[in-house]
Amino acid sequence: MGFLNNLINGISLGSIYAIIALGYTMVYGIAKMLNFAHGDVIMVGAYVCFFATGSFGLPPVVGVLLAMVVCTVLGVVIERLAYKPLRQAPSLAVLITAIGVSYFLQNMALQLWGSDPKSFRSVVPTGSVSLLGGQISVSYVTLVTVLACVIIMIALTAFTGNTKLGKAMRACSEDKGAAQLMGIDVNFTISMTFAIGSALAAIAGVLLCSTYPTLMPTTGSMPGIKAFTAAVFGGIGSIPGALLGGILLGVIEIFGKAYISTQLSDAVVFAVLIVVLLVKPTGLLGKKISEKV
Repeated sequence: MGFLNNLINGISLGSIYAIIALGYTMVYGIAKMLNFAHGDVIMVGAYVCFFATGSFGLPPVVGVLLAMVVCTVLGVVIERLAYKPLRQAPSLAVLITAIGVSYFLQNMALQLWGSDPKSFRSVVPTGSVSLLGGQISVSYVTLVTVLACVIIMIALTAFTGNTKLGKAMRACSEDKGAAQLMGIDVNFTISMTFAIGSALAAIAGVLLCSTYPTLMPTTGSMPGIKAFTAAVFGGIGSIPGALLGGILLGVIEIFGKAYISTQLSDAVVFAVLIVVLLVKPTGLLGKKISEKV
């Protein structure tokens, strides 16, 4: 029973990583850049929901929606001010800028909301579902997290495959120059990619703090790094790969804590990533792309 409980906890944590990783994988797949400020957008979304439901007494659903709106606007502003001027710059310049934006958001949060950890009130009602005669207990927040992850992945897959904007995103992912020649507004498409990724970050932040109810300016840092790891693990640029990588990473982390060591669980996660990349450099579901010279 302990094994099954750990597996359920791992899937729940992995679902949060998967939602964050979907934002990473969309931005990388379309804009070909790594937005390392994504983890701090998670933190901003959690703070917005915290104050909306706590200080202003708004219903949890309204708090989540407000967090999504704020993070969507924040994502577009970050893209326009920090990343758009570097569209033709070397990838190292974009990477350094992303790290700078990350520290800027953390320090802004520190100035606005202080460094004291805040107790986050879950947006999901407390309670659990008992299985196997009460031997296994699955909390409502776990059920909501896994369900939200699956729904988001299905919705994103349908969106990128069937809508006009989704097809424009795929075209930009293949060749931005050719997409522009075909009349696609590349700048608008990339901005919408950041908007969608940031809205997902808000959902992930709320679910993360509902599961682990402590909120501080550095809350999104480690989950952001692990979600990026999950995206690489599954095959960055692949939506199903982000889901698979997130779930596997969460399960490995929980089992590492349960059966190896709580101190070494992060090391186990990254060691598994190294092994996978040595065997399959493109990730589990990543495709090898041959470049024409």
